[in-house]
Amino acid sequence: MKRNFLSRIFYFYYDGFKSMTIGRTLWAIIFIKLFIMFAILKIFFFPNFLKTNFKSDEDRSDYVIEQLTNPK
Repeated sequence: MKRNFLSRIFYFYYDGFKSMTIGRTLWAIIFIKLFIMFAILKIFFFPNFLKTNFKSDEDRSDYVIEQLTNPK
């Protein structure tokens, strides 16, 4: 049976991931670290500055334009 190019690529990776043993643990660690970096750290260390300091979208956009166009 002749498969098209995309299905051959898919099954190449599918068979490779299916036969992994230590790789699954490493992928789990990678996904846990990504979750911590993007979800947990964003909540605690990167508050939404524009939403908390400006009421309307127009005020926010004016502030951003001002910060981008006025060099310090």
